[in-house]
Order: sequence, then structure tokens, then C-alpha cells
Amino acid sequence: MSIEPGRHPVNSLDDVVHQRVRLGILTVAHQARRVEFGFLRTALGLTAGNLSQHLAVLEKAGLVAVEKGYEGKRARTWLSLTPAGGRALRDEVTQLKRLIEQIEQIEQGGSEA
Repeated sequence: MSIEPGRHPVNSLDDVVHQRVRLGILTVAHQARRVEFGFLRTALGLTAGNLSQHLAVLEKAGLVAVEKGYEGKRARTWLSLTPAGGRALRDEVTQLKRLIEQIEQIEQGGSEA
């Protein structure tokens, strides 16, 4: 296998997106289009504070939009993927697929780097 210097798929993974919790947030938001904070917290098994910190990173990067409002008398927070967030998730998945393909080629008897 021949890889140009600096072109390994791992080098293209986005540190903001690739972190396990943030990748989970983006994935759930992509699947749901709009997701409520409490659902996301439960689905990912996080504390409210931990989820808030990760959402702040994603919001600052422009990958999610956070909307606060009310449902009846209860305050709610919803988030959705921005177009940039959708692109970042697709790019991350593309790079992960490239990495998996390289691993599978080696396991199937391809040459190693």
C-alpha cells in the first residue's frame, strides 16, 4: 500500500467531530433532524453538564444550532445540525470508511505500509 506523506486517513479526522460524545451528538441530530436535550442526554448516557460542554464546543464550531423555548410550562432545549455540521459528519464518515478499507486490505493479504 502506498500512502503519500501526511495523506493517511487518520490525518483527515476532525478533532472536534471525532471525539466519541460529539460524534454521537452529531449522529443522533442527523438521524432526528431536531433533538431535545433530555433525549440526547439519556440516549448518550451523559450528565447534563457534560452534554452542555460538548454542545458548546459544537455550537462554537458552527456544527449545531441550539434553540431554547418552552413546551407547555417546561423550559426545553433543542438542537439541530447546521449545514456545516452535516458536511462535517459526512466528511468524518468518509475518512473512517477510507481507514476501514485500508485495514481490510491488509487483513485480506494486501501489502502493509
